[in-house]
Amino acid sequence: MSTNEPSVPASDSAAASPPEVPNAAPNGVDVIRSERIGDHLLLIRIDRPHRRNAFDGATARAMEAAIDAYEADDTLRCAILAGSPEAFSSGQDLIAAAYGDMGVAPNRGGFGIMAKPPTKPIIAAVEGHALAGGLELCLSCDLIVSSRTATMGIPEAARSLVAVGGGLFRLPKRIPYHLAMELALTGKAWSAERMAELGLVNKLTEPGEALDGAIELANEILLAGPLAVKASKQIVQKAYEWDDADGWKNQMEFAAPVMKSDDLKEGLAAFAEKRPPVWKGH
Repeated sequence: MSTNEPSVPASDSAAASPPEVPNAAPNGVDVIRSERIGDHLLLIRIDRPHRRNAFDGATARAMEAAIDAYEADDTLRCAILAGSPEAFSSGQDLIAAAYGDMGVAPNRGGFGIMAKPPTKPIIAAVEGHALAGGLELCLSCDLIVSSRTATMGIPEAARSLVAVGGGLFRLPKRIPYHLAMELALTGKAWSAERMAELGLVNKLTEPGEALDGAIELANEILLAGPLAVKASKQIVQKAYEWDDADGWKNQMEFAAPVMKSDDLKEGLAAFAEKRPPVWKGH
């Protein structure tokens, strides 16, 4: 799940105690940084620029911890996932993988998010490359804001690898089937502009402005009721599993608590009184 070239250790050293992985972050260095923006927005930034923000095990575990903290904090209602100007993420760190150090976390799976994304909204802010697992990271998010000069793809097949971070079954749900198949079989990377034309990217920005664009989109989400946002996300995610009959039957499991909430009363009162609502989250 990466574009980084591995340097495979000798078999005799691999049989001994685990060797030190080249280019691993020193102990105590944060590879995932979290920063609160205002009262309700969290920025999660991948910070391994020396490896083009590729993931090893420590990075995946740090991402999982950041997502867990986001989920646990009821005051946080939206998150943004960003990389560096040069790369959003180039996927699995293949040098680390050659030493058996995979970018997998114990509970949320690949890169600490792929198997179990947060239940609250998360937006990918993409600059540079989002390749292999980097694109699969984007597909683990709900919305994508990208610099128009960014590139995206799943190049694994070109190296006789298989994209197992969700890209092969999530991408055909976001763009037309035959175009997802072309990306999967050829390993080509496409521009963010083309991905926007296909509907994968919600918003294009000028280079260096993806984070600003993501913050603007997040602020629009923050205007809505947090309970309704969370329930709406869950129902939309189920759309691929439900037919219409299932939808009518099952949607109230998610919607009913919202309909009984104080936030619903506040939303209706604010509309009637022509004022901004003040959400309480219950």
